[in-house]
Amino acid sequence: MTPADLSRCVVSAVRHAVEDGELGGTVPARVVVERTRPGGVGEYATPVAFQIAKGAGLRPAQVAEVLARRLGGVAGIERVEITGVGFLNFSLTSVSAARLVREVRPLAVVEVPDPPSGEPRERFVRAAVARIEAAQGVGPGPEFPIAPVARRDGDVLARYGVDAVAWAVLTTPARETPEFSDTLLVQGEGNDLFRVRYAHARAHALVCNAEQLGFRPEIGDDVDAPALLRVLADHPLVLEAAAHHRAPERLARHLVELADALLDFQYRVLPQGDEKPSAAHRARLALAEAAGTVLAGGLALLGIDAPTRL
Repeated sequence: MTPADLSRCVVSAVRHAVEDGELGGTVPARVVVERTRPGGVGEYATPVAFQIAKGAGLRPAQVAEVLARRLGGVAGIERVEITGVGFLNFSLTSVSAARLVREVRPLAVVEVPDPPSGEPRERFVRAAVARIEAAQGVGPGPEFPIAPVARRDGDVLARYGVDAVAWAVLTTPARETPEFSDTLLVQGEGNDLFRVRYAHARAHALVCNAEQLGFRPEIGDDVDAPALLRVLADHPLVLEAAAHHRAPERLARHLVELADALLDFQYRVLPQGDEKPSAAHRARLALAEAAGTVLAGGLALLGIDAPTRL
């Protein structure tokens, strides 16, 4: 089971509980499931019990108990636990690398027009939120406050360029004021935007290098890359959470984590020395290509270019 499957399973459990009369109220169209914080219980958690408790006329803990019973026997869910006053926490069985690659490859970017007016930060943030919402099939929500930059926008754009400024403001929560430094201009590991773009360029280069060696990506499960697989598996949930909270910084942080995992993995993709390309190499290449596709799509949602060469 993938984390995205888990979100759909929770919605299904709520629907069946309502249909069977165990719960009342409205069935939510979407349920936000997020990775638990360090030190938390399980791998993923959802506050869905709080979302429907009022309509059901029950305490969140009672709703959580109903849902935990229904979800405990679902294939792919290893364990369900209730924490606090109603949070549902899940541990999942391992994710199939082949299935994961198939699911993340076709993630598409929905083009939406940029807001027609407003200072640059406002345009960047509102446009990114609109793209993320559209990609998730969520309609535009009400206006929300966006703190202005601390200096004149023209000076910022002229010094750092559009993509660097967009990254700086989109990695800062909308209610906080972004800061700018010359790190935005450095092409090195200390610059998060550079690492994300570089990782995307490396994925593209790996596919090109593999073609020169006579092989192409082939989806398979012969991949030992737990860190990269974990971050890729979280991508659909990150997009849902970014749309739900209208927080593009969540997507930006996820892209940095994905880039770092891919850069660590890249050295195992191509054959070394006299080694011949194998099914394992083709599967690793497919995983690297999928990660590069997700990085490019994520940057596009943020309105930032993803060059194939740096």
